[in-house]
Amino acid sequence: MASPMRSLLTNPDRYLQSFRLFLRNSTEHQCMQEFMERQLPAVIASVGNGKSTINVLSVGGGAGEIDLLILSKIQARYPGVTINNDVIEPSADQISKYKEHVAETSSLENVKFTWHKETAYEYECRMNAEKNSKKWDFIHMIQMLYYVKDIPATLRYFHSLLEAQAKLLIILVSETSGWETLWRKFGSSLPLNDLCTYVSSADIKTLLDSSGLKYQLHELPSYMDITSCFTEGNKDGELLLDFLTETCDFSKTAPPELKHQVMEELSKPGCSEKRDGKVLFNNNLSAIVIEP
Repeated sequence: MASPMRSLLTNPDRYLQSFRLFLRNSTEHQCMQEFMERQLPAVIASVGNGKSTINVLSVGGGAGEIDLLILSKIQARYPGVTINNDVIEPSADQISKYKEHVAETSSLENVKFTWHKETAYEYECRMNAEKNSKKWDFIHMIQMLYYVKDIPATLRYFHSLLEAQAKLLIILVSETSGWETLWRKFGSSLPLNDLCTYVSSADIKTLLDSSGLKYQLHELPSYMDITSCFTEGNKDGELLLDFLTETCDFSKTAPPELKHQVMEELSKPGCSEKRDGKVLFNNNLSAIVIEP
């Protein structure tokens, strides 16, 4: 019998709901912000040397909170220089949130925004069709490689767009995270189809090593409070479980045995730690900075 489980990505509204709850319950953005404050200035130290315009490409820019932080660091390093910031983002909802964030942010006078409502693959196809091989000084792909069908080809394409002094920044879940444990164990039982790929820093490092590309790796410690997942019928807990398994209504549609195994795994040290009566899921990220 066909499983009633469906990928969370088949329900965009529920996906966004669960994603926003994930951001509220986790230190995802805080750990990225810390990276942007402490490490990013060194990463971008030479991307705009001698340039009157700096071209930045955000692949999967989401609602723009992290993008605006990145732009503020580039502005601080290169005061007064014009920045062209192009954003590739397939969700109209996220783009409108991004535009709201831009409208609320002062000091963006020298930044020109262009939004492309398309996937990374659609952007690549369109650029190739237009014979447009524009180069970029800084490209970043933050938490978006899970939604790419052909990761090696996507990385090859965007890496080929780097200027001589440029950098490509990738942020995704770390091989030390609970995601890695959960995905390796249950990935084949969950309804992903081709909407989403389980990929962690381990996969990207293997790929870069085999391509002979130079890169630096930074680990970003992070956690998510999943205590509510262990209260039967808790609405927030059900949404977070959906996000963890990328499954729509996981607690209602998963076979009882699978649900039991997932809940058991989530409470183990490989995925989470118990602290002050809370269950904190290991949400560690890796930032990978790739040279041209």
